[in-house]
Parts: sequence; C-alpha cells; structure tokens
Amino acid sequence: MGVSLQPSMFGAVVVGIGTAGRVRIRDMLAPLPGSPAEQLRVRGFISRRSLDTEQGVSQISVEEAVSREDVHVAFICTDNVQHEDSVRTFLQAGKHVCVEYPMTTNYKAAVELWALAQEKGVVLHEEHIELLTEDYKGLKREVEGKTLQEGSLHFTGGVVKPGFGFPAFSGIARLTWLVDLFGELSVISATVEDDDSGNHSKMTTKLMTCDKRPLTWIEERGPGLPRAKNINFQFDSCTLTQIPPAPRGAVGLFMQDLIHFSAKLVDQVSPEEIQRERVRILHCLELAEKIQRLCQS
Repeated sequence: MGVSLQPSMFGAVVVGIGTAGRVRIRDMLAPLPGSPAEQLRVRGFISRRSLDTEQGVSQISVEEAVSREDVHVAFICTDNVQHEDSVRTFLQAGKHVCVEYPMTTNYKAAVELWALAQEKGVVLHEEHIELLTEDYKGLKREVEGKTLQEGSLHFTGGVVKPGFGFPAFSGIARLTWLVDLFGELSVISATVEDDDSGNHSKMTTKLMTCDKRPLTWIEERGPGLPRAKNINFQFDSCTLTQIPPAPRGAVGLFMQDLIHFSAKLVDQVSPEEIQRERVRILHCLELAEKIQRLCQS
C-alpha cells in the first residue's frame, strides 16, 4: 500500500437539502475561524428534487460526486431510512462520511458500514448534537460522581414525518443521553401504544444499568405535544427532576459537530476517543433494534 497523503482541503458534497443540509452548507461557507472546519470546501449538493442553487452552491448528481477527485467528503442529511444506502455508496467510493443520527435503522448494517469505512481507510462519523447542548453538558456535570438508584426520561414532541423509522431509532438521541450518562444498558421490556389515527404514539422501555439499576425511557409523540424532556434521576445523595437551565453556547451545535468531524479528518482526534464513540453508537443502535423487536413481537 502506498502512503496516502491527506489533501490540504477537503471537497464536500451535501446529500439532502432539508434544514440540516442547509445548515451544513451555511457552516462550511462560514466556518469557525482557526478551526479544522476551515479545511472543508463545498463542491455541490445532491437532491432528489431539481433545485436552483442553494446559498450559491450548485446541484450535482450522485454519479458525479462519487467519481470526482476533488470530492473527499459526503454529508448525509436525508430521511433516516435512506441513510444506510447513501452512506454505503460514498464509503464504497472511498469518501469520508458524516451522517445525521441514526446512521442506519438496523444494527447489522451499521456494523457492516463501520467495517467498510475501516477497510477503505476513511472516517465515518455519526452526528450527535444532543450531546453538545449546554443543557446536556450541565446535566452531565450534575450526574458525574453520583450513584444512580433509579431514573426515568420522558420525551414528548410533535408528530414525526414518515421516513424517520421506528421511535427507538427516530428517538435515539434520548437513548444516547442515557448511555452516555449511565454506561452500557440492557433492555428488560418495551411496548408501544398507537392511537387509531396513527398520529399519537407512546413507546415505553424498561432498561437496566450494569449495576442493576432500573431506567425507564418514554418516547411520546402526538399533535400539539410540547417538545420537552422530563427527567427524574434518583441518586444516593439527591434527586434530579430538572435539566439545569443553561445559556446557549457561543458556537452553534452543528458547527461544533462540524469541527469535531473535521478534526477526525486531519488526525486531531485520538484513536481511543474514536473507538469509544463507535462502541457507544453501535451499542445504542443494538438497543434500539432490540426495543423495536420487543415492541413488534
């Protein structure tokens, strides 16, 4: 094998022009000064629709993107159920990939994609902006060093569009919070209730920590439900019933994620940290799949 030299600039395409796709383009056009995100250059965007330019960036085809020498990176911002195919297409072409969570809606495919990225020697990064919010950072500081007795996280929000997958996958950000806070979990039981209209759904999952402490995760969505996370974490020393309010951070969440991904491209993230992330992401996807199986059995 020859020595592969890193390009000084990484040409990027954005796949899917929804809210996330537009933010990705915006952040690459105006990256945080002095950050590794300055190494990225937007070469085009890909959409199923025929669109005019987006923020001055032109539309290109998938075929062009995978074959172009000056495209090194793909940002996958399509519907959840389409992530897997897009990720595989770009990894196969030897491109680095940053994908919105969840990278797949089944565990086995995620394991295969990670193996493919390693085989091709490219970065595969799954976005998790929910771990970058000031609220979450404050909560994590509160939880640190305390011993959990039992806990619950009840998320409510509006109706999810089709294409987001089963609630355990579309809501994997909440599961990621619990795993990041309390370590490896196992699934004890899971049920889902849907109303006849198909608009309101409530998934209830009983989880267990390695120390045999029970955690309940409820993911509830319906018309007019406020977007909220209600927590109740009982520790040996105190009970947390509120996420500590925090002012918004100076750097946007997607920009923070962009910087973290770019740092991987230029070898500024340790292999240990990359491995920890991979283990956490695969663990969450495996849990989500078990939850879906139990709900549908």
